[in-house]
Amino acid sequence: MALRRSLIVFALAALAASGALTGCDKLGLGAASDRPSFKGVDITGSKFSYALRDQNGQSRTPDDFKGQVTAVFFGYTQCPDVCPTSMAELAQVKKALGKDGDRLQGIFITVDPERDTPELLKAYITNFDPKFLALRGTLDETKATAASFKAFFAKVPGKEAGSYTMDHTAGIYIFDTNGQVRLFERYGVSAADLTSDVRALLS
Repeated sequence: MALRRSLIVFALAALAASGALTGCDKLGLGAASDRPSFKGVDITGSKFSYALRDQNGQSRTPDDFKGQVTAVFFGYTQCPDVCPTSMAELAQVKKALGKDGDRLQGIFITVDPERDTPELLKAYITNFDPKFLALRGTLDETKATAASFKAFFAKVPGKEAGSYTMDHTAGIYIFDTNGQVRLFERYGVSAADLTSDVRALLS
């Protein structure tokens, strides 16, 4: 239920942001009517960012991936279904893009830095694609990054002492080749639709 509420809040905020920027050309994108027709929620003009270390200890920001489309997902390695499904789908999209697949960068931001060590993240993310990256920060850095994206996460105590799961926003944030966030792809979007949106941003 908390996850569903977070998605509704995000969708409303995203629609408000995109509506407020209709006809705006601050990103050099031209009029709204000139833009591609996307399958995902168009959040062009939103100011989402991150500055976290990857599984190899290298600091990463959106500027590092200019020239590529970046797909950012918040999750955790012990997630039973949503996270592996989403990352596997991104790997599928990369393959579907053919020669343009190298221009899609998958980014996994852990919302569970307490358990997700760099070593664990490296083993996890490279299982989907050897070039995908997993980012990790302190809990405070993670909270600040999630707040920048209007993303939600919370620890949910388990039945056994000390055990827990994580509720979190399920969806993929797509950045264009200029390092600007453009789309929010809801969880459950088809690989075909996601591929279509990424291809449009690569063209």
